[in-house]
Amino acid sequence: MADMATTSGENGSNRNWTFLTNHGHVLLAIARNPTARLRDVADEVGVTERAAQAIVADLEAGGYLRRTRVGRRNEYTLNPAGRFRHPAENDRQVGALLALFTEEPVAGGANPS
Repeated sequence: MADMATTSGENGSNRNWTFLTNHGHVLLAIARNPTARLRDVADEVGVTERAAQAIVADLEAGGYLRRTRVGRRNEYTLNPAGRFRHPAENDRQVGALLALFTEEPVAGGANPS
């Protein structure tokens, strides 16, 4: 897991934070390795396997990915045309984020509009 930025609060406490949510991190981990085990995705993101399962279920229900059983493993297909959920970004497709953080272009053509 990568180090998180630490910010000192007014009372001297340190808070860890990142720009992307765990949902974003899970989506990126799957984009990088569509056949990854959820245990490995959870380790990469820094969450429990149960949390990774819940996030994948959210992403699947939201139409951002599709799970297909291949033998004993899952294979994930991403939907780069899915829109960001926050009103400030909902005019943009998640494919632009995936393209920014992955080396290979994501299948399905990510054209931000």
